[in-house]
Amino acid sequence: MKSLLVTGGLGFIGSNFIKDFLNSRPEWTVINFDKQTYCGNPENLRELEASPRYQYFKGDICRADEVRQAVEKAEAVIHFAAETHVDRSIDNPEDFLHTNVIGTRNLLEAAKRARIRRFVHISTDEVYGSLPEGVAEEEAPLRPNSPYSASKAAGDLLARSYWKTYQFPVIICRSTNNFGPYQFPEKVIPLFVTNLLENKKVPLYGAGQNRRDWIYVEDNCRAIEIVFDQGQEGDIYNIGAGNEMSNIDLTHKILRAMNCSTRSAIARRIGRAPITGS
Repeated sequence: MKSLLVTGGLGFIGSNFIKDFLNSRPEWTVINFDKQTYCGNPENLRELEASPRYQYFKGDICRADEVRQAVEKAEAVIHFAAETHVDRSIDNPEDFLHTNVIGTRNLLEAAKRARIRRFVHISTDEVYGSLPEGVAEEEAPLRPNSPYSASKAAGDLLARSYWKTYQFPVIICRSTNNFGPYQFPEKVIPLFVTNLLENKKVPLYGAGQNRRDWIYVEDNCRAIEIVFDQGQEGDIYNIGAGNEMSNIDLTHKILRAMNCSTRSAIARRIGRAPITGS
């Protein structure tokens, strides 16, 4: 059996990926390396606990010794683990630097020493910053606008350096905003839905004109699998769905689906970056 190490597998995208991967690849086992932070929910993968093809390894990518132990058991790595919330990064950037930069470095170094044959680093389209129009190509300049996106951009550059310096087989995926099952309710769609269920207003930033592309998490996971199988080492792959809309249009869609009044349900907020989805 082949063995894949997935970091951050108790989180939103990671847990969806593990389920899909194990379901479609009977020749593989998965080691889930996760610190189990506030957004890592063991219930996401409870159904897999009895499977001989699934192993949970509780560990922190910021602890190099734990990372080395986990990597030694694998032949490939997909690296989801990250601090991801923009507002939290503004309040406490240090955690984001530790996890998204130092943690990524620990994983890259351990994987290089273990001669891992494929390493997929999961990033975000937010490293490109705000575009006046159109979409970012893979070689577009990195212009992050928050400590979160800056820390992810730093992790990307570090991953790229391991390809350029050591010819370590790194591939980078930059996904757009995800939505779907198991998403932690600090993100915009589940936050808005849970607020409305509790008869609370939804926090729309400014005029809601920021535009974002949205991809269903299972579609994103399948795209990552394609990159895992067919991607070229050292390359970057942007993953989107062509579902771009403004935050105000997204809000109206949610309000209509929840049968809520627009005027009474929206609370305008200013001074922070808009909540995102991944």
